[in-house]
Amino acid sequence: MNKEFLDKVYEQIVSETRINNDKLHTPFLDFLLSWPILPCSRSYFHNPSPSYSFSCHCKEVYSLKNDEVVYIWDKYKDRILTAPLTHYR
Repeated sequence: MNKEFLDKVYEQIVSETRINNDKLHTPFLDFLLSWPILPCSRSYFHNPSPSYSFSCHCKEVYSLKNDEVVYIWDKYKDRILTAPLTHYR
Protein backbone atom coordinates (compact mmCIF):
# COMPACT_ATOMS: atom_id res chain seq x y z
CA MET A 1 0.00 0.00 0.00
CA ASN A 2 1.53 3.28 -1.14
CA LYS A 3 0.30 5.71 1.53
CA GLU A 4 1.57 8.74 -0.36
CA PHE A 5 -0.67 7.84 -3.32
CA LEU A 6 -3.57 6.95 -1.03
CA ASP A 7 -3.28 10.27 0.77
CA LYS A 8 -3.49 12.03 -2.60
CA VAL A 9 -6.61 10.03 -3.46
CA TYR A 10 -8.09 10.98 -0.10
CA GLU A 11 -7.36 14.68 -0.67
CA GLN A 12 -8.90 14.47 -4.14
CA ILE A 13 -12.11 12.95 -2.78
CA VAL A 14 -12.27 15.59 -0.05
CA SER A 15 -11.71 18.35 -2.63
CA GLU A 16 -14.65 16.97 -4.65
CA THR A 17 -16.98 16.98 -1.64
CA ARG A 18 -19.22 20.04 -1.74
CA ILE A 19 -22.24 21.62 -0.19
CA ASN A 20 -24.52 23.25 -2.70
CA ASN A 21 -28.10 24.39 -2.13
CA ASP A 22 -27.94 22.91 1.37
CA LYS A 23 -27.10 19.44 0.08
CA LEU A 24 -23.96 17.43 0.62
CA HIS A 25 -22.52 16.26 -2.70
CA THR A 26 -19.85 13.61 -2.88
CA PRO A 27 -17.91 12.29 -5.86
CA PHE A 28 -19.16 8.77 -5.17
CA LEU A 29 -22.89 9.47 -5.21
CA ASP A 30 -25.04 10.74 -8.02
CA PHE A 31 -26.10 14.35 -7.43
CA LEU A 32 -29.70 13.19 -7.43
CA LEU A 33 -28.91 11.18 -4.33
CA SER A 34 -27.18 13.93 -2.43
CA TRP A 35 -28.42 14.53 1.09
CA PRO A 36 -29.98 17.52 2.71
CA ILE A 37 -27.70 18.88 5.39
CA LEU A 38 -29.17 17.53 8.58
CA PRO A 39 -27.53 16.01 11.65
CA CYS A 40 -28.77 12.60 10.52
CA SER A 41 -26.95 13.03 7.18
CA ARG A 42 -23.71 12.41 8.96
CA SER A 43 -24.94 9.06 10.34
CA TYR A 44 -24.00 7.56 6.97
CA PHE A 45 -20.37 8.23 7.85
CA HIS A 46 -20.51 6.37 11.17
CA ASN A 47 -20.44 3.05 9.36
CA PRO A 48 -17.06 1.38 9.95
CA SER A 49 -17.15 -0.20 6.50
CA PRO A 50 -17.07 1.77 3.27
CA SER A 51 -20.36 2.01 1.45
CA TYR A 52 -20.85 0.16 -1.78
CA SER A 53 -20.84 3.40 -3.77
CA PHE A 54 -17.65 4.62 -2.08
CA SER A 55 -15.92 1.28 -2.70
CA CYS A 56 -16.97 1.20 -6.33
CA HIS A 57 -15.83 4.76 -6.89
CA CYS A 58 -12.39 4.09 -5.40
CA LYS A 59 -11.94 0.85 -7.30
CA GLU A 60 -13.18 2.16 -10.64
CA VAL A 61 -11.55 5.59 -10.60
CA TYR A 62 -8.34 4.88 -8.68
CA SER A 63 -7.97 1.08 -9.07
CA LEU A 64 -7.72 0.59 -5.33
CA LYS A 65 -7.80 -2.72 -3.50
CA ASN A 66 -10.18 -3.44 -0.62
CA ASP A 67 -7.67 -2.63 2.14
CA GLU A 68 -6.79 0.63 0.40
CA VAL A 69 -10.47 1.58 0.14
CA VAL A 70 -10.86 0.98 3.87
CA TYR A 71 -7.82 3.18 4.59
CA ILE A 72 -9.31 6.02 2.51
CA TRP A 73 -12.79 5.54 4.01
CA ASP A 74 -11.47 5.77 7.57
CA LYS A 75 -9.73 9.05 6.83
CA TYR A 76 -12.60 10.46 4.79
CA LYS A 77 -15.36 9.66 7.27
CA ASP A 78 -13.29 11.10 10.12
CA ARG A 79 -12.88 14.29 8.13
CA ILE A 80 -16.59 14.54 7.37
CA LEU A 81 -17.54 13.85 10.98
CA THR A 82 -15.11 16.34 12.49
CA ALA A 83 -15.01 19.21 9.99
CA PRO A 84 -17.72 21.85 10.13
CA LEU A 85 -20.04 21.52 7.16
CA THR A 86 -19.33 25.11 6.19
CA HIS A 87 -15.79 23.94 5.37
CA TYR A 88 -17.13 22.44 2.13
CA ARG A 89 -19.03 25.44 0.80
